[in-house]
Amino acid sequence: MRNLSLGIDIGDTFTDIVIYDPNAPEVYISKELTTPEDLSIAVLSGVIQLLSRESIKPKDIVRVVHATTVFTNALIERKGAKTGLITTQGFRDGLEIGRERKYELYDLFIQMPEPLIPRSLRREVPERLGECGRVEIPLDETKLMQEVDDLFRCGVESIAVVFLNSYANPVHENRAVVLISEKYPDLAVSASFEVAPEIREYERCRLRSNTSLRSFHPKPFIPTMC
Repeated sequence: MRNLSLGIDIGDTFTDIVIYDPNAPEVYISKELTTPEDLSIAVLSGVIQLLSRESIKPKDIVRVVHATTVFTNALIERKGAKTGLITTQGFRDGLEIGRERKYELYDLFIQMPEPLIPRSLRREVPERLGECGRVEIPLDETKLMQEVDDLFRCGVESIAVVFLNSYANPVHENRAVVLISEKYPDLAVSASFEVAPEIREYERCRLRSNTSLRSFHPKPFIPTMC
């Protein structure tokens, strides 16, 4: 067994496949045209061809690392899915306010980047969790689905759910995702605690705005006492 490492880098134009043998040391390289309709096609094709060309057995690969610039490019070019945001009542503008940090501190006329989700697609729902995860205001499921229905009529393809203090208890985000997915199974629905279960709403909101998940599997939650 050779203990080889496999590296995969998926770009908008090319997908690069690299196999590294630390004992030789040797590097084997393959380049494939990226397949935007299904990124895995170019990956599998490149790996299979490289293994065959260099007479390498799959069992010799003991480490796989992969990266992609496709996601980064989509953000820069704003080519992602049309996304709506569901958040706690009173926090609709958290994504736009951010941390109020300016990259040019003394520029009074600075124009900050537009948020990835416009205000018209950011909606509020009555619900509230305390900082320790205790339910203070139950999730208003009727209002939630009214806002989701309206976002669907606006043509959103993805919905991000970001509730206050959900990192401490995801019960409301879990419930919202289940309700939305049941009525709109073709919508990509994701919850902030799944990607960044940490304090600070803006950071979780920003990550959720940038991410679309096609499946969601709620996990059991065991609350902690404050």
